[in-house]
Amino acid sequence: MLFKNREHAGQLLARKLSPSYKNKNPLVLAIPRGAVPMARIIADALGGELDVVLVHKLGHPAQPELAIGAVDESGHVFLTDYALEIGHEYVDAEKERQLEVIRQRRARYTPSSGPIDPRDRLVIVVDDGIATGSTMTAALRAVRAKKPKKLVAAVGVASAQAARAMKQEADEVVCLHVPEEYDFYAVGQFFKDFSQVSDDDVIAILQKNAQEASAAG
Repeated sequence: MLFKNREHAGQLLARKLSPSYKNKNPLVLAIPRGAVPMARIIADALGGELDVVLVHKLGHPAQPELAIGAVDESGHVFLTDYALEIGHEYVDAEKERQLEVIRQRRARYTPSSGPIDPRDRLVIVVDDGIATGSTMTAALRAVRAKKPKKLVAAVGVASAQAARAMKQEADEVVCLHVPEEYDFYAVGQFFKDFSQVSDDDVIAILQKNAQEASAAG
């Protein structure tokens, strides 16, 4: 399956989610930055609220793009097997570096409010695609700790390994495409347009959403 862009994937996910969750006031949480345009489409289609769940991957010292784990906004860390060969000093330092990124993003993304409380809510966590699963796992665990009524993971594409991992963390997984393991190299290969989503893009989407929610009153 090849998506035209993130908006296309968001529309397809909204279509899949609508029969079960439309008009049930879900809290739709995007993993920034790529998932935010998708989550906005899903929240609009389902009549839900939009927010972000802030987690950040921890990069391997020799290969920064390779995730050895992820950290959430509260400082909880999820580590993959790749972290077993890494010293604790590096992991601790990388955690602090990425926590600072998270703090800066929260200050920029929702300067006038904190995160929306997911307690007793139907929560849908959205990502464009998942390779190792570490970031989504950290996001789902962060939300689970706040006791939602139901926790759903919604993604465009996931590796077989990541898809299996999500089923251990979420009450339901909605994934549009799980390719054969030998066909998965990177999330971007499944999108015709995988242009970077900037912080400014995220801020514009969240601000517009907040203004519309305020106007709807």
